[in-house]
Amino acid sequence: MPQIAQIGEIYASQLFWLAIFFGLSVIVIGYGMLPKVLSTVEMRDSQIAADLKEAEAAQARADALEDGYREAMDRSRAEASRLTAEAKATAAKKTEASLKRAETSINKKLDEAAEALAAARAAAMAEIEDVAAQAAADMVGKVTPLAVDEKAARQAVAKELNHG
Repeated sequence: MPQIAQIGEIYASQLFWLAIFFGLSVIVIGYGMLPKVLSTVEMRDSQIAADLKEAEAAQARADALEDGYREAMDRSRAEASRLTAEAKATAAKKTEASLKRAETSINKKLDEAAEALAAARAAAMAEIEDVAAQAAADMVGKVTPLAVDEKAARQAVAKELNHG
């Protein structure tokens, strides 16, 4: 095979050119491209670190704002509870005063009604006594030939009504 026979002749030149291209590749990649890639990676790492620090600071500010918000909400709830309790107490006092006024008015009306009822009862009893005395006098006059005067009839009716 002629290709194998030529290896000795062209072997050294191929190794020479291999070394040249390998050296050029190392120089171009190692000294030209690699520093740019490494600087880009370092810049990216520093940017990420700066972003993380900024995010941590933003998180701390957000936590502080949230704590302030919660404190404000707690104060607002406490104030609302206090105002509600005051409103309830005020309403209870007003209701109590209104109930006292209503009770006084009702008691006054009840007393007036009791007095009117007692007066009506007394008037009714007096009228019943008059009617009963007249009826007793009429009955005695019809049943017996005696005549009963009105005063005696009233006394007899009053005695019977009082003693049953």
